Amino acid sequence: MQDLQNIKNRFGIIGNFPALNRAIEKAIQVAPTDISVLVIGESGTGKEFIPKIIHSESRRKHKPYIVVNCGAIPEGTIDSELFGHEKGAFTGATATRKGYFEVADGGTIFLDEVGELPLQTQVRLLRVLESGEFMKVGSSQIQKTDVRIVAATNVNMMKAIQDGKFREDLYYRLNTVQIDIPALRERKGDVHLLFRKFAIDFAEKYRMPELKLTHEAIVYLENYPFPGNVRQLRNLVEQMTVVEQNREIDVQKLASYLPQNTHLPAVVSKNQQGNISSSEFHSEREIMYKILFDMRNDINDLKSLTSELIKNKSNSQFSSQEKELMSRVYDTETDNNQNSLLYFENNHLKNAQPQTIVSHPSNNYGETEDIELEEALPESLSLQNNEKDLIIKALEKHKGRRNKAADELGISQRTLYRKIKQYNLED
Repeated sequence: MQDLQNIKNRFGIIGNFPALNRAIEKAIQVAPTDISVLVIGESGTGKEFIPKIIHSESRRKHKPYIVVNCGAIPEGTIDSELFGHEKGAFTGATATRKGYFEVADGGTIFLDEVGELPLQTQVRLLRVLESGEFMKVGSSQIQKTDVRIVAATNVNMMKAIQDGKFREDLYYRLNTVQIDIPALRERKGDVHLLFRKFAIDFAEKYRMPELKLTHEAIVYLENYPFPGNVRQLRNLVEQMTVVEQNREIDVQKLASYLPQNTHLPAVVSKNQQGNISSSEFHSEREIMYKILFDMRNDINDLKSLTSELIKNKSNSQFSSQEKELMSRVYDTETDNNQNSLLYFENNHLKNAQPQTIVSHPSNNYGETEDIELEEALPESLSLQNNEKDLIIKALEKHKGRRNKAADELGISQRTLYRKIKQYNLED
């Protein structure tokens, strides 16, 4: 425990979250060996401290320690940077140059963002890990090196392997020991400690009074998801130290500096057991409700528009494509509400004016609202009986040819087949 606290003090690591302590302990344990280590964590969590601890606690601590940001080096020059090149190997190679693996012989190389390495470079790196051998660009001479490799990444390595962006054999060779760095949103108890540390550092740097948070602001800060992790918190404190005149920060002022809704909908926070917390589940559920309500409103708007068209146009003026579209609109509602009924024009009533009778549900209890009704109602007031009679008459008129009957009724054949089955008219 004493070694853990000494390491924290030496490298300025703040916090007592168990997962953070475990990561530091694993770094101390593997440091005396030469096995490769893969550090996994989101961007801004402080992954760079782990290779520093490993190097400082190893027998290589007096040898070079080199940090290589694999994502910042262009693909065309990264082989030269890592392994060196011979004079004339490519345009601009005016002299022989040593690469990082040659310079760091006997020491440690930290490959940050290793998931960004090109596939060709991954093959060269795998050879170094397996045999300690490499060749300079433009050379055929094999050179030996003795380096300790610690790599780090914030990408999903298994997905990168599945997508063909990272070699599986290299992944398992790098990942002899894996060290996971927790995200800041998982370390709620450490957030205020980090804020105070940064506030003291920046107050001293800019020669200004130290920032203080009200109790409500502390609670707000600890519950903020921090997608940028410790780096985002550090930048926040530095910005407020320079900008704010009032050195006591309340919750309203703090909230004005923090982007809102950063956890919706893509980032879902999980607890130590990997379960989604109730607050995040509640937010996700609200989003789903909103999407469903919006979809329902869109359908209702479409139905209203169709109804307006029907009111201003007689059935005989509609094309077959328009009839099919209107039928689909009302079919959708019928499928969702078994109490809703479709009404069709009775073309058999020769003396009646050619007006369409259309009704649609106005609530969830099957009540209907007539859009337009100018025909004389039949003697029976049963809507189902009227609909059934119209279907029977249409089928009789066209001698059972359902496609003709459907055209006569102004509905799709699919709707007619369903109605025939509903009223047991198949015989």
